[in-house]
Amino acid sequence: MNTQPKNKFLGVLRSRKFWAALIGFAFVLLDEFVPTFPLDAEQVTNVVYMIVAYILGVALDDMGQGIGGSPAF
Repeated sequence: MNTQPKNKFLGVLRSRKFWAALIGFAFVLLDEFVPTFPLDAEQVTNVVYMIVAYILGVALDDMGQGIGGSPAF
């Protein structure tokens, strides 16, 4: 039995980038489908920009880690 997909799925669920993207997606959906959402479109766009910046920062941090968690450079 192959356990690799389960490990990948658990890895995705533990990913900070995944959860940040999910929260950004929720903000966009709430803005679109809930008329009484307290943020206007520009504020939601700014929140999404901040989440994208966070995801890019985490990706750069992950890229800078070598094998065993030591810096690659």
